Amino acid sequence: MIKAYARTDIGKLREMNQDYYYISNSLDEVQLYILADGMGGYNGGEIASSLAVQTAKNYIINNFKETPKDRDSIIQLIGSSMEYANMVVFEKAKESKDLQGMGTTLEICLIYNNKVYIGHIGDSRIYRIRREFIRKLTQDHSYVQKLVKEGTITKEQAAHHPQKNMLMKALGCNAFIEPDVMVKGFLRDDILIMCSDGLSNMIDQETIYRMAKKDIEQAPKDLVELANKNGGYDNITIVVIKNI
Repeated sequence: MIKAYARTDIGKLREMNQDYYYISNSLDEVQLYILADGMGGYNGGEIASSLAVQTAKNYIINNFKETPKDRDSIIQLIGSSMEYANMVVFEKAKESKDLQGMGTTLEICLIYNNKVYIGHIGDSRIYRIRREFIRKLTQDHSYVQKLVKEGTITKEQAAHHPQKNMLMKALGCNAFIEPDVMVKGFLRDDILIMCSDGLSNMIDQETIYRMAKKDIEQAPKDLVELANKNGGYDNITIVVIKNI
């Protein structure tokens, strides 16, 4: 059985919340969890994130029944849902000058048969807690992550880099995307954490681990409050999912 809790918050400095999420009801046939952090001027980010989440969700739910339940087919379904969402957001951006250049991150977790099928683009994150360890399952598609990978800067320097928010990949900005799609084990008592950078930029991994481990129902509320206390520079969204 899967239990999930979520919270989103505008933060302290933003005028609108451009984050958006969807979580399945625990009785739904398809256990699906999606999170997006939009970007773009006058309400563009808000439109991009909600459109991406709704489009990917509908695509997966409409096609899940007919999809063979092997690893490769489900991975293909996740990838196709993101490509379709990308096309929808990209076309929407052409409709008006205000929406030009809008885009969004997109995180998808589809849980099936003690596995989590993950789709990822941008710098929102997915962590997995197993026993005493927390591990980041996604790699940020950001300029600073590229520098860390190349060994140009350290992880510590990346945390305070002036170009921290510069994305190398996002959804809706180009006609084609290459999301990361993967599958990981999701065993009993494992916890998944999906969050926008409004949370991960404000709270270190160890604190996220500690609070999620302590109480999954209370964790989203407490983590959002802490992110705001630490500055709340951006919209904050978190989804906590446990395999009970």
